[in-house]
Amino acid sequence: MKYTQTNLDKLEAIPEQAGYVLRYERGTFQSGYCILEQKKVVVLNKFLQTEGRINTLLDLIPQLTIDTTLLHAEAEKLYREIIAKLEIEGQH
Repeated sequence: MKYTQTNLDKLEAIPEQAGYVLRYERGTFQSGYCILEQKKVVVLNKFLQTEGRINTLLDLIPQLTIDTTLLHAEAEKLYREIIAKLEIEGQH
């Protein structure tokens, strides 16, 4: 995946369409993010550049509880690609 604002927007759409609130704030995040699962809030390190934000979202999205019926077609396709890639990498 190329590190572009367009791809970042597409990744941000997945949790947002699934009902999560994405916030960029400062903090001491070991992983670059924090998940408040009960409130469906995800806080990402606001100091990350586009590449860091994309990589963080790629790590984060598989950990979220995503109802794919809430996703628009493009977001659902990207979500399934992320999960499939993760499963393939897990087999090695």
